[in-house]
Amino acid sequence: MVYQIYPRSFQDSNGDGIGDLDGIRQRLDYVAALGVDAIWLSPIFPSPMADFGYDVADYCDVAEMFGDLAQFDALLAETHDRGLKLLLDFVPNHSSDQHPWFIESRSSRDSPRRDWYIWRDPAPDGGPPNNWTSDMGGSAWELDPATGQYYLHAFLKEQADLNWRNPDVRQAMTDVLHFWFARGVDGFRIDVLWHCIKAEGLPDNPLNPDFRPELGDKFKVLQHHSANQPEIHDVVQSFRQVADSYGERLLVGEVCLPVPQLVTYYGSDDRPGVHLPFNFQLLDAPWDAQALARIITEYEAALPPGGWPNWVMGSHDAPRIAGRIGEAQARVAAMLLLTLRGTPTLYQGDELGIACVVIPTDRIRDPQDLRQPGLGLGRDPSRTPMAWDDSHNAGFSTAEPWLPLHDDWATRNVAHQTADTGSMLNLYRRLLAMRRRHMALNSGDFALLPGDCGVLQYQRRADGEKLMVALNLTDQPRRLMVPDGVITAPLLSTLAVPSSDGLAPHEGLILEIL
Repeated sequence: MVYQIYPRSFQDSNGDGIGDLDGIRQRLDYVAALGVDAIWLSPIFPSPMADFGYDVADYCDVAEMFGDLAQFDALLAETHDRGLKLLLDFVPNHSSDQHPWFIESRSSRDSPRRDWYIWRDPAPDGGPPNNWTSDMGGSAWELDPATGQYYLHAFLKEQADLNWRNPDVRQAMTDVLHFWFARGVDGFRIDVLWHCIKAEGLPDNPLNPDFRPELGDKFKVLQHHSANQPEIHDVVQSFRQVADSYGERLLVGEVCLPVPQLVTYYGSDDRPGVHLPFNFQLLDAPWDAQALARIITEYEAALPPGGWPNWVMGSHDAPRIAGRIGEAQARVAAMLLLTLRGTPTLYQGDELGIACVVIPTDRIRDPQDLRQPGLGLGRDPSRTPMAWDDSHNAGFSTAEPWLPLHDDWATRNVAHQTADTGSMLNLYRRLLAMRRRHMALNSGDFALLPGDCGVLQYQRRADGEKLMVALNLTDQPRRLMVPDGVITAPLLSTLAVPSSDGLAPHEGLILEIL
């Protein structure tokens, strides 16, 4: 179980309204008590913060707003003292335009580091070299007037794409991995991994015949040539070789691709890939039992031999679970996430049931929202601060937080939910404790079972233990489908008062098959 922390929004220790490493260290007991195995930190490196840390200016240091290397080492040591692992966010596709590498690269066409980034002459009409679009909107190319060439940026213009076909770039980034692994880091989540290699010649991408303006500019074309190239697997293999040289280390890959392409990032016996390519299907899946059953079945069938599943339901880039499906079903979603086969990833605050947060126009910070206003692409609502108690600023900071808190923070906070045995937080704690107690949930096999209309029902089994999970995804009572002659005993319900007969509306249930 991986718990994602967005450092800016977890805990502020120095009163500047922004979370930091010492703040995370102060809250480690909370994380350990949840029952997770590992913490993943969103980027903590020096950065101009054009994209809040995903524009890295130095891969081997800590941003001053978060602390310093000594404070990182203290956090790492105390994380390990609690039996937890610590993963960092590795951003290899691009650097900040303020990184010394890029500053040198753009200094002249003859710069020794010119080829560390992707530079091209203008098209005959003086425009961008091809039709590639940025995921942040607009063209993926930015003209540098001083040298008369364009450089490529798959995201913001402040995030210049590195040229992974250059062996010097590969060596420099390999050195980054060594730096952190040698310091004791337990692994990395690799940002936009599928973007790192571009097609030779940089041909135009095909136009998207299904493009709709409300989806955003990035969908104008299909990213056939700007991402997911065959050579990316050589890069992934090189990452894996470095990780394996340090023993038990974990690589998680952010790969936003259809399942048949996603699973190729596991690699093979002769060319191993990342341990866990992130599976994001639950982020925008129809909240419907039949659709979820199909998603789970197809994903399980697509996994390569030995491929361990992964499920992600919330992140710093996605709308909150409770905001998408409502608080009642968010409890059911928690049971789904923590009882499926594989490694689940939990995003901070989802265990409190934080829902939609309205960000006033003058408080918007997300560059994606600022560049494409009105399209609902803003990620700020998912990045608002944690609420710890009902004190000033919810115990997050003595200063005004960098983003506003959710409206109901005075009751939707850690202290209040800890005292409420029926809270969302205590449901997550019980579910995570069950994963540790029951091998069937931790590492057992998975099989779908017949369920009533609107009910997702499945079995987990290991070492003679059999558990059944039944999830009512409707607002109506439903039958619990138990084969004749099978005796079951309820272990945990998502409701404070479980149904005495069948499944209540919005109820999830774990049962032992006796």
